[in-house]
Amino acid sequence: MKLPRSLSVPVMLICALALAGCASSSSMTTPAAASSALSCAEAGSIDAEVAPEAEVVGLDCYVKDYKGVPSLHFDVKVKNVSSADQRYRVNLFLDNGKAVGGLLPPKGDPAVVKSGAEAHFTYPVKGMAEKAGNVTLLVKTVSQ
Repeated sequence: MKLPRSLSVPVMLICALALAGCASSSSMTTPAAASSALSCAEAGSIDAEVAPEAEVVGLDCYVKDYKGVPSLHFDVKVKNVSSADQRYRVNLFLDNGKAVGGLLPPKGDPAVVKSGAEAHFTYPVKGMAEKAGNVTLLVKTVSQ
């Protein structure tokens, strides 16, 4: 369906505002540790939104081969700071449009991080062998 030209701009503006509202989350916090510079990201260019049930205790990156191609790897270590066992969804978004992520822990029976325990996983960005510009780290519980 094609909208009349006079309606297309307001409709696009409303859609953009609705999407921006859906993307925000008031239950997320930004830890100081995740906003520090990484050796393979530009200084001060890491934004983090971390669920209150999690704490990012390690975030490192490096370039090494992945399936025969030099690739940027992000090693993310998360601690469960809640009183219940948790499973986390981790996402890393780069300013060049690439993104990686997955569940933490990826497998297990049960696939959870016990209260007070830590888990880590390495997320490769295949084919990207250069320093990342801006990196956004999201850590949510699977129930969120």
